[in-house]
Amino acid sequence: MHGHEPAGIFIGKIAAFLGSYYLLMSVMNAAVALVIWQSGRDRAFFKLPVAKFPFTTSIVWLIVSIGLLLMSALAYSGSADLVHYITMPQFVVGLTTKYMNPTVYTLGSLALLSFLFWFRRFFVQPTVAWVLLNISMLLMGMSMPNQDFASIVMKPDNVPIVGLMFLLGYFTWLGAYQAVINDDRAKQGLEPMEKLDNEKVLVWPDLVYTELICMVALTAFMFVWAISLQAPLEEPASAVKTPNPSKAPWYFLGLQEMLVYYDPWMAGVVLPGMVVGGLMAIPYIDFNKAGNGYYTIDQRKFAYVTFQFGFLVLWVTLIVMGTFLRGPNWNFFGPFEYWDTHKVEALNNVDLSEYFWVNLMHSSRPAAPEGSAFATKLGYNIYRELPGIFLVISYLTILPPLLVIFSKFFQHLFVRMGFIRYMVMTNFLLMMMLLPLKMVARWTVNLKYFIALPEYMMNF
Repeated sequence: MHGHEPAGIFIGKIAAFLGSYYLLMSVMNAAVALVIWQSGRDRAFFKLPVAKFPFTTSIVWLIVSIGLLLMSALAYSGSADLVHYITMPQFVVGLTTKYMNPTVYTLGSLALLSFLFWFRRFFVQPTVAWVLLNISMLLMGMSMPNQDFASIVMKPDNVPIVGLMFLLGYFTWLGAYQAVINDDRAKQGLEPMEKLDNEKVLVWPDLVYTELICMVALTAFMFVWAISLQAPLEEPASAVKTPNPSKAPWYFLGLQEMLVYYDPWMAGVVLPGMVVGGLMAIPYIDFNKAGNGYYTIDQRKFAYVTFQFGFLVLWVTLIVMGTFLRGPNWNFFGPFEYWDTHKVEALNNVDLSEYFWVNLMHSSRPAAPEGSAFATKLGYNIYRELPGIFLVISYLTILPPLLVIFSKFFQHLFVRMGFIRYMVMTNFLLMMMLLPLKMVARWTVNLKYFIALPEYMMNF
């Protein structure tokens, strides 16, 4: 649970960090202004009417740097009244708290990533990427004076995750940037950029020296990190007192989130096993020989989208949700919402068979008579779950042919891959899609299981 203290005391505690944060942003933008000015690529937008002085790109970033420097001074003051001017507006905090929920978060993340993909040629431009970085860092800085937000992102366990989010964004952008360049060169009949710099590099001394330098730099960084940030050590473990929420390490939080929607055998064994099996099957079902050894999107668009959906949407967003948005009792909290341990979300999760027999057919669910033999009970239980069994089997067997009938793209895949490879590929994709489908169904209609056979520990 988040602890609150008077605003003046809290602002005084974070003043040094917040001031340094804005100062770093100011220095970054000043450096960009200097680099653009010295590079000769400074673009003039217009001239000032009186002084006839050109208003250029470097001037824009210099003005941004000065503005951030002023924000740094306000933050360093440690005054709650002054910091109020560089704090996230209250109406934004209120709207986020009111409308943020798991469905909005997940579908919003998917929509945002889809938007970035379709307009990638615009967003991979260095200037646009730099603007987005400044906006994201500015939003984070303006959110820090909020105690509920700060208590999450400044927790020693979560500080590395915040840094990893920015690193992940950078490397995702870098890969897309290089891919777009290569795709444009391919349209002009030119070789990829990687072919222009294919000089062999010796392991010794080139690679070993580079690794040694990285090792020394990383070791020094870890020393500074260990000195400046307290280790996230808690009290000794006790069987009678467990943390609330009790969370796995960050790299397992996606798996912990999956356990909310599936039984442990499914979320902890079958789905991760299918991920490994799918990765192993890729060389055998992939017929596209293009895109090997260089960055590209156009030549491997289907593979790129599938990977980014599986990695960013089905894994990274779950880690972010589990780290920052899952609070006491594993309830969902907005980024500015108080973690109230007494928050109770009344849910009545319903199995698909109950929806069918009780809500649709207006009858009780089939049940074997008392004292029936094992085979009779098994027959009744299967009969009870027939709607879910039929739905799952149809999803995995009928949908792949329908995709071939109604989609030219999947027709092309079927012709190139053949029946067996096509069915393997589509079933892996459909199993991957089951996770977001199940999550949205739980959040919107409280669907618990498609197939519920607790008698045999087979819930799906």
